[in-house]
Amino acid sequence: MKREKLKELIGQMTLEEKASFCSGADFWHTQGLPRLGIPAVMVSDGPHGLRKQDENADHLGVNESIPAVCFPAGCGTAASFNRELIKEMGKTLGKECQAEGVSVILGPAVNIKRSPLCGRNFEYYSEDPLVASEMAGALIEGVQSQNVGTSIKHFLANNQETRRMSCSSQVDERTLREIYLAAFEGAVTKKKPWTVMCSYNKINGVYAAENKKYLTDVLRDEWGFDGYVMSDWGAVNHRVADLEAGLDLEMPSSMGLNDKQIVEAVRNGSLKEEIVDQAVERILNMVFRFEENRDKTVIFDRDKDHEQARKVAEETIVLLKNEDNILPFSEDKKIVFIGAFAEKPRYQGGGSSHINSHKVISALEEAKGNSNITYAKGYLTEQEETDEQLLAQAVQRAKEADGAVVFAGLPDSFESEGFDRMHMSMPKCQNRIIEEIARVQPNVVVVLHNGAPVEMPWLSKVKGVLEAYLGGQAVGSAEYDILFGKVNPSAKLPETFPVKLEDNPSYLNFPGEKDMVTYKEGIFVGYRYYDKKKMDVLFPFGHGLSYTTFEYKNLKLDHHRIKDTEKLNVSLDVTNTGNRAGKEIVQIYVSDKESTVIRPVKELREFSKVDLQPGETKTVSFTLDKRAFAYYNTQIHDWHVESGEFTIMAGRSSRDIVLNEDIYVESTVNIPVHFTTDSTLGDVMENPKTREVVENLFAASTLGGGQGKEESSEGAAVSDEMMEAMMKYMPLRGILSFGGQDAIGIDELQRLVDRLNQV
Repeated sequence: MKREKLKELIGQMTLEEKASFCSGADFWHTQGLPRLGIPAVMVSDGPHGLRKQDENADHLGVNESIPAVCFPAGCGTAASFNRELIKEMGKTLGKECQAEGVSVILGPAVNIKRSPLCGRNFEYYSEDPLVASEMAGALIEGVQSQNVGTSIKHFLANNQETRRMSCSSQVDERTLREIYLAAFEGAVTKKKPWTVMCSYNKINGVYAAENKKYLTDVLRDEWGFDGYVMSDWGAVNHRVADLEAGLDLEMPSSMGLNDKQIVEAVRNGSLKEEIVDQAVERILNMVFRFEENRDKTVIFDRDKDHEQARKVAEETIVLLKNEDNILPFSEDKKIVFIGAFAEKPRYQGGGSSHINSHKVISALEEAKGNSNITYAKGYLTEQEETDEQLLAQAVQRAKEADGAVVFAGLPDSFESEGFDRMHMSMPKCQNRIIEEIARVQPNVVVVLHNGAPVEMPWLSKVKGVLEAYLGGQAVGSAEYDILFGKVNPSAKLPETFPVKLEDNPSYLNFPGEKDMVTYKEGIFVGYRYYDKKKMDVLFPFGHGLSYTTFEYKNLKLDHHRIKDTEKLNVSLDVTNTGNRAGKEIVQIYVSDKESTVIRPVKELREFSKVDLQPGETKTVSFTLDKRAFAYYNTQIHDWHVESGEFTIMAGRSSRDIVLNEDIYVESTVNIPVHFTTDSTLGDVMENPKTREVVENLFAASTLGGGQGKEESSEGAAVSDEMMEAMMKYMPLRGILSFGGQDAIGIDELQRLVDRLNQV
């Protein structure tokens, strides 16, 4: 509907009616107004399936929703690194929403995986903001191509479940920009989600719902977001302040209580009615965008969509280890499947994203046509302690087989929305059964079902590991096809698996103290930290194996010197050197070779998934712009590139860099330096022009090697190195004390500083 028509409708509303549109009509619907022909529309949980509730609504998955198709969760879809695959998944979700009359699906969730312990990590994409933003953008594009909206969430810095409704995330400006805002930024600016969902938590002491800096100044004014902002369910704290900050829609309904506050504020003059009008216009714009593009002919074909869920799952399973090429198994080998997850897989997380799956295929069910497969339950899913009888049965069957696959991972009680994990371990009974099976069977493969990293004390004792994440309702089919070589694994880790929890950079500051958590690790999240510290990890970011091999050659840059306003084109050749078709994920990292600010060793700046037949070569191309070389400079509150050399790296993972080329990038932004008497001589000497100003001042003084300098010799109290360091780090005011008989006075020093600032 055109804006003029929307304004005309709003002009016909009473103040009370307008206020009512600023909150939900009930748990899942926006407000309608029949007398003006304005419909109520439905929103529904997602983001990896449709959780539509017709009755007994809730936001935590307690009550039943309609049967739907459960796709892999975000932890898995991110591992695909396949934008087109996730876009197609989004199209299917959009069609399902059209078939069910849902205007907005609540997702994707792009919060950074700051700690492996966050209970909702299964729903999130990555520790890296580029991966999170790109995968979210692909889903948004797919869903919204069907004239159904998305609600990217949870904005902002909501990286834990502990005290999530009251905790304040204390994050510095640079860290917010480079890591936590960046996860949202690309998806919002490029793919234009219809809505943004604000989080429960505070950001530096201000609730997200009433944080004008981020809801308006950044989201709207800077990024150009033109949809409506909705609250997470129950995230409204002070309705009038929230509305002024940019929170348009409160969910769920406040039963009129907060609507009255809005009316009273307008009538007593503390709230401008134009702000209410603006919020209503934003909401109605999306309501009519859906209603005017309804397609009631769309049919929810669950069986067809299940097959697509299987296709997606095939690209979300990561082959972490494949010693002696244990995989793929031959179907004529006697293989025992061990573990309750083989029969009843854990394929999704708990809480608001929990889908009422219309069918679930386990690996054991997929294997029912293979008479060489046997099964032993091995353990009880929700127990820590070992069932000795089940263990003994599993060990015996492992002895009789040619190989064993142990299906293990985290039960629902270990990770879910609403609480954080207490540790990074799997249940004790599962770790033990892997150890015991490995003692009697040399050919052991472990298949993991989990939404975040786990410790693997048994890793050296097994030959293969498949990370299946939470792979949706078709996960068993995808697992079987990869185990037996019908599908070549092509996923890679969108997060680092540390050796142990204590290695994680957030370990000392997660989940914080009482109502505050300080992000003391700053920008050093995930691989940015482990690489900087040169720490061993269990599996690095970007790692994933294949049943074929790939060769990288001919890394080319179209320029070797550019200005920061120019773009750089990068290309390389990738060849499938194995004997079966496969897909390789090429990762492009950028490293600043010398910086005046602390930066990561390298940062992922682009990636592409390439499908190659045996012997086939393809040229893969990328374009890097200013942001690929920039850091966020808090002095100018903008992205900044320092002039200097950078290294462009092409790698299979963050720890497997294959090719690299250097480029010089020239900054076009001169950041003024303001000198004071506290500025050091070293700072002044960095600039040739200011260096010239001060050189004569200490040439003949004790500072410059004149009077009073002790002759340098072995064992002398003052060495040349010591003098150089003292000069470099001495404040300009030190000239007053150490300048000798030629020292300048206080007034002269200030004139010197003034002159330096004029150069």
